Amino acid sequence: MDQQILNAIFIGSIYALFAVGYTLVFGILDILNLAHSAVFMLGAALTYSLVVTHGQPFWIGAVLGVAASALIGLVIEHVCLRPLRRRQAPPIAALISTIGLALVIVAAVEQGKSGSLFSWLWVDGANSVAFPPGTVPNPTWHIGDLTLEASKVLIIPISIALMLILGYVMRFTQVGRGLRAVAENPRAARLMGLDVDRMISLTLVISSALGGLAGILFGLALGDISPYIGRDNVEVRGLAVIVLGGMGSIPGAVIGGYLLGLIEILALVTFGSNARGGVAFAALFLMLVLRPQGLFGTRLRERI
Repeated sequence: MDQQILNAIFIGSIYALFAVGYTLVFGILDILNLAHSAVFMLGAALTYSLVVTHGQPFWIGAVLGVAASALIGLVIEHVCLRPLRRRQAPPIAALISTIGLALVIVAAVEQGKSGSLFSWLWVDGANSVAFPPGTVPNPTWHIGDLTLEASKVLIIPISIALMLILGYVMRFTQVGRGLRAVAENPRAARLMGLDVDRMISLTLVISSALGGLAGILFGLALGDISPYIGRDNVEVRGLAVIVLGGMGSIPGAVIGGYLLGLIEILALVTFGSNARGGVAFAALFLMLVLRPQGLFGTRLRERI
């Protein structure tokens, strides 16, 4: 059971890191960026291609993968969101627009094969692949009944450190105060001299960089990289996390990520692997029915 709890902390760290990007955009724009799962996949796929196909060291591939994910954040803003915002389109239009971009990204990666237009990005089509052994040092330690792999253990402090840094930036820096002002009242923020469009672009860049990094960590630790890892592994789970923690709440997303990881592991131990896939949807449904604002939404949203 101790090993399963450790696994819950590990997978919860990835869920939390992914969901923080989700909830950051929702907190500023009050829309769900459903292209976030495609950014998660793209970070992992591009890093894998740079390492395996183009022979780059993993750390260079990871940095470039995160940078490319951040760049996609600008694409989301300038292509999917800003034109609609200027036309005062309803939120559902932005939601559909991000879904469309996600489908385009997944289709582009899925069609990647040798000799195709996207062969520089991905050459394995719809197949699931893994980083070759030795891509990064991955010693294994045995402590009592626990088996600790370095690639998984490292994810926990990386995720926690990044979430703490983001929390500090949001609460105690001028950039964070600007983002919170835009979230509270964009019109008032603009009258105070803030460049609202620039702040929103920054939000999408940070969010997408976190999503891409979460995808890279997921692919490295679980050995499962394909065009569908965002859709099949984290999209519904990310929604469940931000609903559990409270829509728009960064601390709530962190708490919700670890809580969902624990719930999934308990379901796996109790009911078997077949039950794990439905846990996120069940948690999402129950929270929406019993407490739509999330476990900590009202209290934490007022403090962010």
